[in-house]
Amino acid sequence: MRIALDATPLTVSSGGLPRYVGELGVALARAYPEDEYVYLSDQPFSMPSDAPVNLTRGRGVESPADRRWWLWGLRRAIRSANANLFHGTNFEVPYLGGVPAILTIHDLSPWRDRAWHDAADRVRQRMPWLLKFRRACEILTVSEAVRREVVNYFGVDPGIVHAVPLAASPNFRPIVPSHTGLRPFFLFVGTLEPRKNIPALLEAWRATREQTGADLVIAGRLRSDFPPLASEDGLVILGEVAEDELPRLYSEALAFVYPTHYEGFGLPVLEAMQCGCPVITSADPAVVEVSGGAAIHAASGAEIADSMRAIAARPELRASMRSAGLRRAELYSWERTAKLTRAVYTQALGDRD
Repeated sequence: MRIALDATPLTVSSGGLPRYVGELGVALARAYPEDEYVYLSDQPFSMPSDAPVNLTRGRGVESPADRRWWLWGLRRAIRSANANLFHGTNFEVPYLGGVPAILTIHDLSPWRDRAWHDAADRVRQRMPWLLKFRRACEILTVSEAVRREVVNYFGVDPGIVHAVPLAASPNFRPIVPSHTGLRPFFLFVGTLEPRKNIPALLEAWRATREQTGADLVIAGRLRSDFPPLASEDGLVILGEVAEDELPRLYSEALAFVYPTHYEGFGLPVLEAMQCGCPVITSADPAVVEVSGGAAIHAASGAEIADSMRAIAARPELRASMRSAGLRRAELYSWERTAKLTRAVYTQALGDRD
């Protein structure tokens, strides 16, 4: 089997999309050394540092015609790679046929609220047509919650939509603090964008700071449609943080607070749990599915604040949530994600025969 994967998400420096494409490619190549996996994009991107020899970079734009990537250039790149299947890892597949294609739909945020994605017009306009004309013979979602949404919203045949969960990298693990004297802090990790509900997080932290004595640490890339946060006492804005620094932050935090309006999966929730960090998050269906009863779900700013006070005041609650989160995280792995994904590849190729 020779699979071409859309590598365009790897052009982004951080976030769930590059994690998905990078981790999935490496896990597939390791689990199935008899296969060949090729990343394709019309933009420069960085290969995963631990890419096996059977995970390679294919051709990009090599001629003026290639610049019309999704119409012509990608088809030429797929042929050059001698691939027998294309995996559109982020809402898009080639407009015209050639080889069977599967499509990953991470969530329906471009359709749920336009304010959440100011630059998603192309996805909103084109993906429904790709589905209507069955350009993707199989569809992947990253949670059962999104699978139900895709079936109901787009009227897709349920038999071709498969929920394949993500996982946290093995690098996310409990870290023993290297020093003492740290001020206690709550933590947010994620892209700073409208649907993450950061104003509610700030409001809850301000309401509880006098009782908890805790700072708020915010780590993540600032998206262009989100206003920069103003400086204030106790608020630590780190910006983008290297992945190898995140386990320490998760391990040292009182809790990870993630009051997101909507998620397709909620990968930071799982990363925090895998580091033994208690999680306070929203009641969004996807994060409820992922956390599996091991998180506190707060539906309002007042509930977030009450949960933060409880976590800060009760060491036994933190300990029980740490244990529950670690147990829940053990159910997820990139090896499992790769196995389930490759099963869909096999099904797509079988349907073609």
